[in-house]
Amino acid sequence: MRFFSTLLLIFVFIIITGCSLQYKYRNFKKTFENEIQELEQLNDYSDKSNYLLFIGSSSIKRWDSIESDMAPYSVLKRGYGGAHYYDLIHFIERLLKDKNKAKAVFIFVANDITKINSWDKMHKNLSPKEIKKLFKVITRKIHENISPEIPIYVIETTPTPSRWEVWNQIANANDLIKAYTEKKSNLNFISTRNYFLNKNGLPRGEYFVEDSLHLSNSGYKLWEKIIKKVIE
Repeated sequence: MRFFSTLLLIFVFIIITGCSLQYKYRNFKKTFENEIQELEQLNDYSDKSNYLLFIGSSSIKRWDSIESDMAPYSVLKRGYGGAHYYDLIHFIERLLKDKNKAKAVFIFVANDITKINSWDKMHKNLSPKEIKKLFKVITRKIHENISPEIPIYVIETTPTPSRWEVWNQIANANDLIKAYTEKKSNLNFISTRNYFLNKNGLPRGEYFVEDSLHLSNSGYKLWEKIIKKVIE
């Protein structure tokens, strides 16, 4: 009896935590509404099965060569520019259309820490611990909506020249998420930082376009190599 009471308490705690975070970030639940509606209207999933579902921010959205890069795997991408974990928490279920055909889910969100003390109507700079909390809720929602057994892979937030001033905080968030995934079955962390840093420990410019933030073709080819190595 005590065992079932404990399970019930854990379940209630998880539900309350998720709801409280959604309420906390309620001001962002409409921020990307137009982009989400556009993604919902896509029917590119209709002829696919056992596909890899890529969800996240602009690096996912801009990956135009993903079909050929990830071949022979079937893929589906659902990225929207500027995505944060605190708005993805509101949209995640809506990005899982035709969800039962997905073989695995990949997440890359890179905008929750951008500048020191950043805060405005469109962006809130989060602490690494807060990012981990949101990540936990989002991955739980994926498992609840698809299957507890579906593998989820989180791609490490990349060290970029444009956000190098906050790399220590970003790396801390990466480390917290990695530690969490190591305690959970069907959660996997894809480490990328060592590939994107040169021998001096600085971001390698050739992997980024002119804005020093988004991946270049070489950067996407590197992603392809890293991701395939992990899943194979």
